[in-house]
Amino acid sequence: MQTSLETLGQLERRLNVAVPLDEIESEVGKRLARLAKNVKVPGFRPGKVPMKMVVQQYGPQVRSDVISDTVQSSLNEAIRGQNLRLAGYPKIEPKSGEAAANQLEFSAVFEVYPDIQVGDLSGATIERPLATVGPQDVEDTIEVLRKQRATFEPADRPAMHGDRVIVDFSGRIDGVEFNGGQAKDFAIMIGEGRMLPEFEAAVTGMSAGEEKAFDLTFPEDYHGKEVAGKKADFNLTVKSVATPVLPPVDADFARLFGVASGSIDDLKSEIEANLKFELKRKIEAKVKEQALAALRQRAEFAIPRSLVEQESQSMAQRMAEELKQQGMKAEDIKVTPDMFRANAEERVALGLVLSEVVRKEGLGAKPEQVKAMVQEAAQTYEQPDAVVRWHYEKPERLNEFEALAVERNVVDWVLARAQVADTPATFAELMGPAKN
Repeated sequence: MQTSLETLGQLERRLNVAVPLDEIESEVGKRLARLAKNVKVPGFRPGKVPMKMVVQQYGPQVRSDVISDTVQSSLNEAIRGQNLRLAGYPKIEPKSGEAAANQLEFSAVFEVYPDIQVGDLSGATIERPLATVGPQDVEDTIEVLRKQRATFEPADRPAMHGDRVIVDFSGRIDGVEFNGGQAKDFAIMIGEGRMLPEFEAAVTGMSAGEEKAFDLTFPEDYHGKEVAGKKADFNLTVKSVATPVLPPVDADFARLFGVASGSIDDLKSEIEANLKFELKRKIEAKVKEQALAALRQRAEFAIPRSLVEQESQSMAQRMAEELKQQGMKAEDIKVTPDMFRANAEERVALGLVLSEVVRKEGLGAKPEQVKAMVQEAAQTYEQPDAVVRWHYEKPERLNEFEALAVERNVVDWVLARAQVADTPATFAELMGPAKN
């Protein structure tokens, strides 16, 4: 076998391979001889079929299989011989130019992985939030839980913040109704923020049976592109106004959340433990985001187009599947890989940097790390030991934890080299408005 390697670009290569035809013919003969021992042909006993008939009937397919196998095995051998690390799949094509009569010649065009060098991280600053869970955070969470289980009773007064208002509305742009601009018996929670501020302002102060006409202008960045930046005229009818009634914080309330004793102190202890777990995860996520960004910014290299294409196609397929699950018809899904190419490029780039750092620095997941992470996650379930056993029944169930352990190792590696600034924060600031 003869090989030669051409450089076509930063990462693109062409590997030329030539295999003597004698080797192919020899393998074809061996396979046909083995086939002749077992092939069944009417009128002949097994093993007694004339070779000429075997060649006529099976020769073309056997030769095609041998050539295909030879191309693959020769390519693999040549890649190993050249010590190449392929990114994506090679494109096999006949060798350009006049081929030798006694050789099978072909070329494989592919990309190789880039050489990645991570720069100095000592100038990077990672802000690590410092926060604790206090009694008020627990009380605030209880209030959120009460609101989630609120009942509503009719209010014989104008609608105000916190009320549930049932409305009919119809909107028009330039006198024409638009998709999503009409609804019957639509529930609005004033102050929840699901509607545009102008819409909530119009509803506030109205009573059951009252009608109103008003207009609003959709924001330029509104998610509905067909109405973004446009002015709409609405007609609104309030059908009912109801005020929330929150459940009392008592034994029955505690039992709703699995506290068998009904003790409010036990409920608060469980909430505090859960909030501490959430806070820990949130801080880790913020630190990880900064650490990976610092790592990516200090590694400049060419990104294999083939890997970006694969990732963008994969992202497009996942989005299409999600839209189907949400009820959208296949013919209405206009998702293309081009829509995801920029994100795909960053995902591929970060993945390459992480893989290289893990390989060079020996940051693979250790069994004790994985076990600790499984045990930590299992604490959120009623039977932690059973959850741990379930994960260890099949190795593939540990994949997610192994990936998380590798990420944590990389983050720790970055933190050991970067500047880490501890910054005071509150639980509410870190967890966002949903916890206020």
